[in-house]
Formats: sequence, structure tokens, C-alpha cells
Amino acid sequence: MMKKKIRVLVIDDSALIRQLLAKIINAQPDLECVGAAPDPLVAREMIRNLSPDVLTLDIEMPRMDGLEFLEKVMRLRPTPVVMVSSLTQAGAQATLRALELGAVDFVPKPTLGIEQGLLEYSDTLADKIRAAAVARMPARALATTAGMVVMGSGAAGAGVTTKVAAASAAPAPASALTGTRPGRAALAGTEKLIMIGASTGGTEAIREVLAALPPDAPGILITQHMPPGFTKSFAERLDKLCKIRVKEAEHGERVLPGHAYIAPGGRHLALAKSGANYLTALSDDPPVNRHRPSVEVLFRSAARVAGPSVLGVMLTGMGRDGADAMNEMRAAGAYNIAQDEATCVVFGMPREAINAGAVHDVLPIGAVAPQLMARLAVEGPPTLPGVIRQVLRQTNASRSGLCTMAATGAMAAPGPGLAPSHHATMPPRAGHGSAAQHRPSFDPARTSGAGHLRPGGTGAHSFRRRFRN
Repeated sequence: MMKKKIRVLVIDDSALIRQLLAKIINAQPDLECVGAAPDPLVAREMIRNLSPDVLTLDIEMPRMDGLEFLEKVMRLRPTPVVMVSSLTQAGAQATLRALELGAVDFVPKPTLGIEQGLLEYSDTLADKIRAAAVARMPARALATTAGMVVMGSGAAGAGVTTKVAAASAAPAPASALTGTRPGRAALAGTEKLIMIGASTGGTEAIREVLAALPPDAPGILITQHMPPGFTKSFAERLDKLCKIRVKEAEHGERVLPGHAYIAPGGRHLALAKSGANYLTALSDDPPVNRHRPSVEVLFRSAARVAGPSVLGVMLTGMGRDGADAMNEMRAAGAYNIAQDEATCVVFGMPREAINAGAVHDVLPIGAVAPQLMARLAVEGPPTLPGVIRQVLRQTNASRSGLCTMAATGAMAAPGPGLAPSHHATMPPRAGHGSAAQHRPSFDPARTSGAGHLRPGGTGAHSFRRRFRN
């Protein structure tokens, strides 16, 4: 029995673009272009008559712009939409707004050599249409309620339950997040790091996670599948909405607490280390799992460089990019979260990570940030054996000095049920103050390996898309 084709309606004011998109779509065995509209008013009637599964939508059109039309579609008849967007700065901003309004994904429209450029994007466009066809519409569930219990998943985590705090729960003290004693800087190399991977639907999922984090959260590296020309605008938009600083990653930056670094479109982002400092590393290596940037590259580097200091997060997305490397992170001692099916736009990458046994907990998107903070608070500061190992690496302390520390009782025995591991959990030490009292501050000069946290943050903007039938 022949599988039903995905029915696509093309909406663009350019006759050339309409013709090219129809050609690309009809060349795929599982896709069918059922119509092409020159503007949104014509498209409205065609949607009623043809009931397409997916729309491709231009932004700049006569009679009604694409964003206004998208908002009406999402309110009145939610349908998966793939935007065909300009590579200009204004086009990037409009595209991000379209994703906020409910568009599933986008493909960039080349500014020169349109015909050849779109033909080169043919496989990408087809994949995005397929992903849009299985996307959940129109809205994703948001925050969980206090005390909600969710089930862990994955081969190694089946049956594990985690009690998730409410999204509005008070953040953990800064000392618990960064592993510092009040008034003292953390030993470099002992700080925690957060790694996030996402694809289809990921821009909004990333926003929800980052906007809920406190300004003194650990350093964060993010790979979101996105082409060149859009990630800088994406980072700038998030920076205005979040308490933490968000920027497009540059090569060789020191990874600082309270900062998130987004992989530039078209370049791989990896975690590196120089001495005691974690750094960003960019490369133009070939695509991995057909993606550049690739989540696999980021997660594998995190497993190799930081191991048990990492908290990994797999968000909504098509395919399986990052699943194997997330399993490597777990084997190296990382704690991993996957977004649940109910709140994913496309439950592809999280499902593959779960099936690989890489995930400890499966959570709705609104519970991810609270669980990260709860996990950091539970783990608390590094254990003394771990700190001593850091001191030895950083100061080349003599073996006799370590023996003296052990002889005076500085190296405490592990508690019941805990192996003498540098990532064993222990309660926070007494004397830790509030985040406001002991929030770390940094020099803003990034090139010197330092940075600056916004005092108190700007406050996360609280905004949600509303869908009304």
C-alpha cells in the first residue's frame, strides 16, 4: 500500500520562487505540492479548499505580510509552517519572530543565484517539510506544577523518578551553583557546565530554558541546528530576554558562569580546555550527521574534556544527532535530561537519546531549568578528594604536601553508600550565603579570560504565545 504523500502549499509573491519550490517538492517521492499562492489572501482560500499538511511561507508579500498571516493561521487554523526567509539582518529578525509565533522551522532564501541556491537547499527543505508534517500543533505545554513527579527513561534509567520543583521555585544559592565558598573564587576546573542540543522547534525551547536560569548559572554551550546568518540575531534576541548573558560563540573564548555561547551557523562548536580554563573551540570540519554545527561534536567534546562536570540537555529536534555522544557523556559521569514527547515540536533527537540509554530524566520543557538548578544544589561543592586533585594539577604540589593534608584529616572519608569519587554528591557546606550576597562578578574584557555578570540580571521577559481556536 502506497504511503500517503505530505501535501504542501507554497505561498510566495515571486513566480520564480513558487515554481522552484514546487519543483523541489514534487521531486521527492513522499511530498506533493498541491498549490502555490502569490499572497496570503489567495492562500487563505486555498487552505480552506485544499487542506494542506504543511505551508511554506515567505515573509515579505503584498496585501498582507507573512508574519501577520502566520499569526492568523496559528490562531484560527493551526498548520505546520516552514518559513522561506531572507538572509538579511532584518530577515533574520523577522524569521525569529515567526518561530516565536509558531512556525516550525525555516530555510534561508539566497540573495544571489536564487535558482541554484534553492536547488542546493532541496534536501534541507524536504527534510524540514517532513519534520513539520509530524510537528505538534499548535502549542507546547509549559511549566509543570510544584511537586510533579516524572518518570526517568532510557535503558539505563527506566523506572527512575525525579521530583521536579516548580518553574517559579527560588534558585539555588550562588555558592551551590558554582562550587565556591563565600568570598572565594572557585578552583578552576571544578565548576559545572551545561551542554544543550536542539533542532526543529529548538529556538523556543532554548528560550524557555535560558529565561528561567538565574544570572549565576553555570557556563552554557548550545548547538542549535541553524544556517549561517541567523545565530547572531538569535543570540542577541535571547540576551535581551534572559538574566544570563547570551552571545554567538567566538573561537577561544573562556567559558564563564552566567554566560551562554551559541554555535555560529555553519560552524561546529566544541568544548576545549587550556590549563584550568574551559574554552570554546570552533571549526569548519565536515558536517556530522549531515549537520554543521552538530550536537554530536559538542557533546563528544564535553564527554572528553569535562566528564562528570557536565549536565547535558537534549531538546526537540528531528533525527538522532547527538544521541551517541550523549551516551558518551553519561559514561563519563555527566547527568543528562531529555525533553519529553508531549512538549517537543518533534520528538526525534530526545527519543533517540532515550533509546540509547543516555538519559537520566525525561521532563517537560518548563521543568528543565528548575531540575538543572535542583541537581546543582543537590550535588553541592566538589568533594575534598576532587579539590585536592585540582590543586595538584594547578600548583604541581609535592607528594609530601598531599600526605600532610591526609595526615591532618583534610581528606574526609566518603559517606555511607558513596564511592570515593570526585563527582560523589554531598550536602552544601555550612556558611553559604544567598545568591545576592555572594554572586560572582567578572571583568568585562572577554579577551583577557574574564567577563562580567549583569548585576541582578535584567529579568526574564514573561511572554507566551496564545492560541485560540
